[in-house]
Amino acid sequence: MAEQVGRATRILAPNPGPMTLDGTNTWLLAEPGATVGLVVDPGPLHEGHLRAILDAAAEQGLRVGQILLTHSHPDHAEGAARFAELAGDVPVRALDPRYRLGSEGLGDGDVVALAGLELRVVGTPGHTSDSLSFVVPADRTVLTGDTVLGRGTTVVAYPDGRLADYLGSLRRLRDLAIAHEIDTVLPGHGPVLPDALATVEGYLAHRASRLVQVEQAVAAGARSPREVVEMVYADVDPVVWPAAELSVRAQLDYLAETGGPAAG
Repeated sequence: MAEQVGRATRILAPNPGPMTLDGTNTWLLAEPGATVGLVVDPGPLHEGHLRAILDAAAEQGLRVGQILLTHSHPDHAEGAARFAELAGDVPVRALDPRYRLGSEGLGDGDVVALAGLELRVVGTPGHTSDSLSFVVPADRTVLTGDTVLGRGTTVVAYPDGRLADYLGSLRRLRDLAIAHEIDTVLPGHGPVLPDALATVEGYLAHRASRLVQVEQAVAAGARSPREVVEMVYADVDPVVWPAAELSVRAQLDYLAETGGPAAG
């Protein structure tokens, strides 16, 4: 299923689940009239999905010239090497050198330019240490991977992910939204979000609220991350409690470091 948002086309991977929502959003981007585009997050190693990305490119008269990764989790990156092969041995660019194919990586402040298309790389660690977001200035959109989701909130995947980093990333995205450099969020899972500022402010408010709840759970006698999860996430499907426990560990670590819940 393909959805067009400005210069970006979404191809939904067939991997729905409690953590992936409807599935992974693979994004195909190209400048209008161009014959070369790039792909962000080819997704899982699913041959049908990888070929569907190529079909979507062909429908637009495009060949794929680069592959970019928002981060290294398998539901975003596992299919990258195979897709690079299918697309004609194109480079894979990522922050983590282990996931690159070719000599060029990606880092905060980089500009990716391809056949008139421009993406600006914004380091947004927190969900993982290697998380990146990509701003498309011409559309005022931002591809956020798992830093911001189209529905619900994301996991801070402790210990690789750190809450202090994540809060800093959210504040950075908020600053971009306040400056009208981004208006729309193209997430790694879930629907497109047309109000970037409201979304990011909602995320920051949610994190501040969760930190208070975690503090209260500890004060009420919770002695382990699991006990905190059982108190704070009692209204959440237990199938996602293991992921919630990662976030709780990140929150407890943050509270130990800072002594307070200042998340806004």
